[in-house]
Amino acid sequence: MSSVSKGIKKVEVGLKWDPSPAGESPNDLDIIAATYEADAPYGTPAYLVHFDSRSPDGTIHLNRDSRTGQGFGYDEVMVLELDRLAARYVRVVVGVTIQQQDGEKALGDIPNTAVRIREDHTSLAESDLSPVSGSTAATVAEFTRDESGTWSFREIIRGFDADPASFASLMGAEH
Repeated sequence: MSSVSKGIKKVEVGLKWDPSPAGESPNDLDIIAATYEADAPYGTPAYLVHFDSRSPDGTIHLNRDSRTGQGFGYDEVMVLELDRLAARYVRVVVGVTIQQQDGEKALGDIPNTAVRIREDHTSLAESDLSPVSGSTAATVAEFTRDESGTWSFREIIRGFDADPASFASLMGAEH
């Protein structure tokens, strides 16, 4: 193994779940990415990427957005081109949240939920989110850029009891 690391360049975060039973409101899960600048890596996100949005420079975008979980495999997919992010961005946190339709559901209430993070065809992490089954939202990944500009990955499965808007403001806080 070489001691020279080129770091993480482009990753894909995939999310899947089973549709709700007939007659029930659809389960709508969403991937959210929060991007942080060097002067506030744990402060307010510089911007968020989620359904119906993308990063201002197009480096982070949601390829597929499912509102029901219907489909084959990973129903919702976000691509992060970390190697193209401006140098002022040093941290990106990715999470999953539930759009609460009728009553409150936790991640454990939605069958066969899974998240996969990979670079090319190499799996960096996979989780069924069972450690945070009682939560309504969870962080799943943190990408950080070091002084040399190299991006690294850390899996962080951390649950939150928050609606999507509140979660977006809490997900990158230092813990």
